[in-house]
Amino acid sequence: MIITRTPFRISFFGGGTDYPAWYQEHGGVVLATSIDKYCHISCRYLPPFFEHRHRIVYSIIENVKRIDEIKHPAVRAILGWAGCDDRGLEIHHDGDLPARSGLGSSSSFTVGLIHALAALRGKYVSKDEIASQAIHMEQQIIKENVGSQDQISAAFGGFNRIDFMRNDTFQVSPIILTKDRLHEFQTHLMLCFTGFSRIASEIAKSKIENFKRRENELNRMKEMVDEAIQVLQNTKTPIEEVGRLLHQSWLCKRSLSDMVSTPEIDHLYEEALRVGAVGGKILGAGGGGFLLLFVKPDLQQKVRERLNHLVHVPFRFENSGSRVVLYQPNGLY
Repeated sequence: MIITRTPFRISFFGGGTDYPAWYQEHGGVVLATSIDKYCHISCRYLPPFFEHRHRIVYSIIENVKRIDEIKHPAVRAILGWAGCDDRGLEIHHDGDLPARSGLGSSSSFTVGLIHALAALRGKYVSKDEIASQAIHMEQQIIKENVGSQDQISAAFGGFNRIDFMRNDTFQVSPIILTKDRLHEFQTHLMLCFTGFSRIASEIAKSKIENFKRRENELNRMKEMVDEAIQVLQNTKTPIEEVGRLLHQSWLCKRSLSDMVSTPEIDHLYEEALRVGAVGGKILGAGGGGFLLLFVKPDLQQKVRERLNHLVHVPFRFENSGSRVVLYQPNGLY
């Protein structure tokens, strides 16, 4: 059996510029981190004692005889692409946080499964290969309207600046901060689950269709990446400046599509601002999922009390990226 552990991510600045429809013409850049919440994928060859050939366990259980019978679109596509017809497989998925919540969970799943299948076959794949294969899988094979940052953050891990080149290559640059400054930044962040779920691909499609009319906003969102890094690396600049940038970024992001926010989300955000939040944003494509807030530590209790109907999730940054945490490749046959 092989078990992979792949982190979810939080994207701070530059989201939207990581879509091929944008960066192939203008270039793109994001500032993002992986966090200590994970997608776990276990994978093994299935012993030949069952009527079914493949068993897929996630929110439902699928027992099928052929890959093309699998309902889960990512599993069906990845197994077909990887040529897994020779032996039956059993795949289990467990996630620390819900799907469709803006933390890149679908890409973490894709990265984790690609990683697990490679390990099951005794093949080492680099972080760069895993990320590139996951991007190809989601954009070209599954045909999802997704960007390219989630797969990279899930594969590489860490707090990074990710640049997207016009020729479809990318560059990952770790953000170098003092230990105290990184701690200060993390302690100002809050993560709250709105309870609203959404189909990210549909929202992303509406944003992509608006790119030509929102070039100023997207260019401004790119600029904020460098501004945020400068603030973080200059310990003489108040850390609250990052929160103010997040607020500006959220206003730009909301303008990309009418589907990014909702009256309910706007109300939650405004309530958080009233009791001390400096800024924040809905993570991922928008429309629901997790709300990230930038709040001074001594005011966070007030925010929790005002948003007491939401689930508040403590988290830390992580650096490992997708990892094989159990490697026992020998099966029963």
